[in-house]
Amino acid sequence: MLTDSDIKKHVEQQLIWETDSAAKDLAVSVREKIVTLSGFVHSYDQKVRVENAAERVVGVAGVANDVEVRLAGDPRLDADIARDCASALVYQLPQSAATIKIVVDHGLVKLEGQVERNYQRVLAEKAMRSIRGVRGVANHIELHPTVEPKDVQRQIVAAFHRIANVDAAHIKVEAVGGTVVLDGTVHSWAERVAAEHAAWMAPGVSHVVDRLSIDTSPVP
Repeated sequence: MLTDSDIKKHVEQQLIWETDSAAKDLAVSVREKIVTLSGFVHSYDQKVRVENAAERVVGVAGVANDVEVRLAGDPRLDADIARDCASALVYQLPQSAATIKIVVDHGLVKLEGQVERNYQRVLAEKAMRSIRGVRGVANHIELHPTVEPKDVQRQIVAAFHRIANVDAAHIKVEAVGGTVVLDGTVHSWAERVAAEHAAWMAPGVSHVVDRLSIDTSPVP
């Protein structure tokens, strides 16, 4: 059984492994398997990367990302940031960029609008992360799917069986309208994230309720 001290050590090692120089300005604390990250990085993309790195560590039950973004160099005008964000959005989502509105306020980007599938919503936010001057992203893009719930449920279960790090036998999927409910047990935070990600990728999903519990005991 991993202790909080073990998890802290492993998270620190993972941050060094995945983020290299950014790790020196970060601090890690762990209480009851919940990891809190603090310190600072020089871009919003780095902030997201350190959070993802911590989530992948075995034994982690949750991550609180309190890392501050301290931008290097002179601050950029919001208008310049917005133009770069719009260009990145068109590049990533040429067919649906016109349905998304970008608002920038002191480096904080807000995305609004409507798309049909969650991967479009995710890509829109991801496109903003590496734009110089962005300090954070609030994704308010709404999903308006047009798929039958039975088809959604079937496709998600099939995806679970295809994904190597998701144990489909211990996860129950229920679809009501555009809402998918995941219930059951997984063996790590990373498996829980993978299962939720797979559910979001299915066409027709507008909301995912994650009721999965994490059992970190050794698999027989």
